[in-house]
Amino acid sequence: MQNEEIKKLIEEAYDDRTRLPAAREAVLEALSLLNQGKIRVAVCKAPGDWEVQAWVKKAILLYFGITEMKEVHSGDLSYFDKIPTRTDHKEAGIRAVPPAVIRYGAFAEKGVILMPSYVNIGAYVATGTMVDTWATVGSCAQIGKSVHLSGGVGIGGVLEPPQGRPVIIEDGAFLGSRAIVVEGVMIEERAVIGANVTLTASTPIIDVTGPSEVVYKGRVPRDSVVIPGMREKKFAAGTFGVPCALIIGKRKATTDEKTSLNDALRDFEVSV
Repeated sequence: MQNEEIKKLIEEAYDDRTRLPAAREAVLEALSLLNQGKIRVAVCKAPGDWEVQAWVKKAILLYFGITEMKEVHSGDLSYFDKIPTRTDHKEAGIRAVPPAVIRYGAFAEKGVILMPSYVNIGAYVATGTMVDTWATVGSCAQIGKSVHLSGGVGIGGVLEPPQGRPVIIEDGAFLGSRAIVVEGVMIEERAVIGANVTLTASTPIIDVTGPSEVVYKGRVPRDSVVIPGMREKKFAAGTFGVPCALIIGKRKATTDEKTSLNDALRDFEVSV
């Protein structure tokens, strides 16, 4: 079945669920292609420019409707779910340290390292990336090449609405411990996100390196070095500090190697 035919059947079944039985094979084929990395929820047209493929998200949502709950076992542990976990790590060429979990319908390229972590359905993790201990890659998130997700990083899932942009972490980005990125925020190439930074679609991301602040929302420009910040906001009950993120500098072209990156983080006094 060609992708265009699969897409047509899925679109029709999503709009009219009475057509779902006829689209069952198309849904299963789409999930198989996702699992193999042959299709993706979002496609990079150029750095910073991504196109969401809503029909792929619709396939995932329909898949939940045609699968049944069943017991899943891991040693003495028992679970009850609709989506199996992947066990083909050796064949895929990825390192998965117990108890790392990557769900069926998610894809990790050869060379990915999964410490005890979780990768949800629809996600894509590119080669050379480290998903460190207790980091979570949410549904449909797109993680680029040679990214480092430090311990406890939370990458949010964006499954609905189907046209909504997933969280995107582009090539070479570094996210410090306990950083949280949700609601379709894009981290552009080689950006450095300090420990405990929280980025939502509405979080002000303020470049404070020039004479006047420049405010971004929903994306961190490439090479930016970002730390947590606060700014005052007036409410009826008084003035209080609300969270924001501060761009305090730019990563230099020479900070390609990990040792150089660590030096740059120290230069900016960024916690990781």
